[in-house]
Amino acid sequence: MTDEEYAETGRLLFAREVSFVLGVAELKQLPEADRPEICFAGRSNAGKSSLINALTRRTDLARTSNTPGRTQQLNYFTMAHPATGPVYMVDLPGYGFAKAPVREVERWQGVLKSYLKGRATLRRAYVLVDSRHGIKAVDEDILKMLDVAAVSYQIVLTKADKPKAATLSKVIEATKEAIAKRPAAFPNVIVTSSEEGTGVEELRGAVARVIIEGR
Repeated sequence: MTDEEYAETGRLLFAREVSFVLGVAELKQLPEADRPEICFAGRSNAGKSSLINALTRRTDLARTSNTPGRTQQLNYFTMAHPATGPVYMVDLPGYGFAKAPVREVERWQGVLKSYLKGRATLRRAYVLVDSRHGIKAVDEDILKMLDVAAVSYQIVLTKADKPKAATLSKVIEATKEAIAKRPAAFPNVIVTSSEEGTGVEELRGAVARVIIEGR
């Protein structure tokens, strides 16, 4: 398939019905691994929920909040397209700062890490990084874990409409340099803005490609 065909398949995949399946608070609640999965991970308040809503052209599929760390479970959604078959999209709990009891934060952070290390049907993790700040130490921890677990991941810079153009260019280059030697990192960085729609089509196409090529 051409890049244009992947982009169109991705558009249709996310334009079709996207249904919530369940929220997973413990690993034993994970659904049967009977289809490919992609997941979205990111530091708390990195704009993950807003980007998922932009991908699906919905306003409330993924809940957004000004309070970091609101998502405290793995939220499973299902969608399908003839070219991809059924696919799980997983909205992971934000890592890093969260306004919740320390013990509770540690518990669901543990679930997150165990999921990323052990889900055989996970085709790619999309790690969202705020373009105003670039990769931080808490992001490095997740990237290192994904490298060790040999889980393919791709960096998605969010909120690209916020920094000035020169600052954004520096963050993009610094991000590419940071992942250049990481074994599980996909080399291309996707730059997005949920508010302006920047990079959303590219991300949809990337998801379609990784699912189809992995079949």
